Amino acid sequence: MTNNPLSNPSFSKLFAAQIIALVGTGLSTVALSLLAYDMAGGRAGTVLGIALAFKMVAYVFFAPIIGGIVHRISRKVFLISMDVLRAIIVLLMPFVSEIWHIYVLIFLLNLFSAGFKPVFQAVIPDILNNDEQYGKALAYSRVAYDLENILSPTLAGIGLLFFTYSGLFVFNSVAFVISALIIIITLLPKPKPVERSGNFIDEITYGVISYFKTPRLRSLLVLYIGIAVGSSMVIVNTVIYVKDYLMLPDTTLALFFACSGLGSMLMAFAYPVIAKKFDDKTVIQIGILTLAISLFLMSYEAHIQFCINQLVFNRCRVIIVTNTCRENS
Repeated sequence: MTNNPLSNPSFSKLFAAQIIALVGTGLSTVALSLLAYDMAGGRAGTVLGIALAFKMVAYVFFAPIIGGIVHRISRKVFLISMDVLRAIIVLLMPFVSEIWHIYVLIFLLNLFSAGFKPVFQAVIPDILNNDEQYGKALAYSRVAYDLENILSPTLAGIGLLFFTYSGLFVFNSVAFVISALIIIITLLPKPKPVERSGNFIDEITYGVISYFKTPRLRSLLVLYIGIAVGSSMVIVNTVIYVKDYLMLPDTTLALFFACSGLGSMLMAFAYPVIAKKFDDKTVIQIGILTLAISLFLMSYEAHIQFCINQLVFNRCRVIIVTNTCRENS
């Protein structure tokens, strides 16, 4: 039996659905920045920051609730429903007329994404029983997220040459529909019996309590907060640098996001070589230091160096995340 997880028909279909949905989401990231700038001008950073806060609320507070109750319903029906609902939400984006509309739609979009992602990931080990296949599947999933950071902005830049950013939202909606259709034709195994028991409150707090009971995970929490702060800086302020400081067209925004994704991809491929020469702790410390310097330079320089620093920042982010996951395992 081959150890390539793509040889499994169910996984290959789900992987295709994941890539399509991720690329569509990346298109909306570019479109959302341009929408915020059109509606708020120089205050676009504030709008995107608040929208990002609503995203975090959806993930932090509602993901555990969804994770606690999702085992009560069909996973296939749930995943399809999340895709369809996300398609509807994204399709409403071009019609917003008030800034608060953006906040509501972003919250709902990420609420459904917070439900989709953990359930999708929980299906993979049930499909791939071979440990080596499962390990490769996780690597493919990581590459898919990094590829989205390059492919989506590239496609967005090409698309913006022919139509407005509203078209990017439409393409994202279509991507979610295609993802749902792929899941419909995918054979998913029955979930394994849930071992935990208790009332509703016990089930929705199970993951959070388990996290904080693990010493190494508690220490990693601070590190992840720092990474999240850096990532949010890129998402929130890039459109301001491009439109107000550099006075460049919409297509350049897509180029800057592509540089951000390129940094992640380069480090994803370079990490195996680096890991052979340095221990995990050293790599993490170097990554943290470089990350801090990169963020300082990004706040100091508003010209083309900003694009270069984004690339460096995301290379360091991949170092930190990869090593923390490795140490935790």
